[in-house]
Amino acid sequence: MDKRAQILLKTLVEHYISAGQPIGSRTLLQHSGLDVSPATIRNVMSDLEQLGFIASPHTSSGRIPTKKGYRLFVDSLMTVQPLDNRAVAQLKTGLSSPNQQELINSAADMLSQLTQFAGLVMTPKRSRNVLKHMEFLHLSEKKILVILVTEDGQVQNRILMAEKAFSSSELIAASNYVNSHCQGLTLDELQHKLKQELQQVQADINRLMSAALDAAGQPEQSAKETVVISGERNLLQVDELSTNVTSLRKLFEIFERRTALMQLLDHSQRADGIQIFIGGESGYLPLDECSLITAPYEADGQVVGTLGVIGPTRMAYERIIPIVDITAKLLSNALSNQ
Repeated sequence: MDKRAQILLKTLVEHYISAGQPIGSRTLLQHSGLDVSPATIRNVMSDLEQLGFIASPHTSSGRIPTKKGYRLFVDSLMTVQPLDNRAVAQLKTGLSSPNQQELINSAADMLSQLTQFAGLVMTPKRSRNVLKHMEFLHLSEKKILVILVTEDGQVQNRILMAEKAFSSSELIAASNYVNSHCQGLTLDELQHKLKQELQQVQADINRLMSAALDAAGQPEQSAKETVVISGERNLLQVDELSTNVTSLRKLFEIFERRTALMQLLDHSQRADGIQIFIGGESGYLPLDECSLITAPYEADGQVVGTLGVIGPTRMAYERIIPIVDITAKLLSNALSNQ
């Protein structure tokens, strides 16, 4: 694509995002800054349409961007706008709580308020928490309560059904073994270490601790608690989404169940920096008319979760990307300073 075609596509996408109406050649002539004839613009538009970057709705002579056009715009043509000082100050104020859950909730609220779309935050994974104490308590003949405390104060209580009855002294021995050998490890590191060393321990205790670790590794939180969503009703005000009742219903089913969102955010967590999914790129059909912008966030230099914004494909990417990026950075700072 030559420079002239790039300028015209950039102008078309920006004006369509702003106006929401198909863009004609006269508008492009006025705003592109190119010294060309209307016929030249129409020829370039025809070429871009044949290449699949724009489309012409049946009811209008103007053109609109396709998802392929949005992708080229985001990857190569967009000029990201810096976030204004007022928005940055608002984010800093909102992300100042000493409580982790309040920080997560505030981050989702801030993303929604600043973008007027749906803000998402995947809560930090418990498996990354550092072990402070583990204890086994006898409940009945084969029923055992496992209490796991992490250094940030989170407590998991799990009930195990053991294969045999354990005495109180055996449970104390198991607790002492874990607490003396494994303090200061994350749950992932604890599982790896004990699976290597448990052959040194009595076989019955071996099975007990393996079962406890497997239980601790299973998320106690539901999908609803793992992904915090704020402002999903903002999407009811978006014309492109609100007019398609079937797609809107499927989208809200995703918000309600959240499992697909959790998987998508978890996948984004492994990426470096901002990720942008336009339409079907997310792999989830209900998001086919939406775009998702995500960024990982950290605690003490380690990635622990992902946050993002869901909105229509016709969103102001150049404005929303820095909101997501700075929110992730400020949330990382707040969690690291706790």
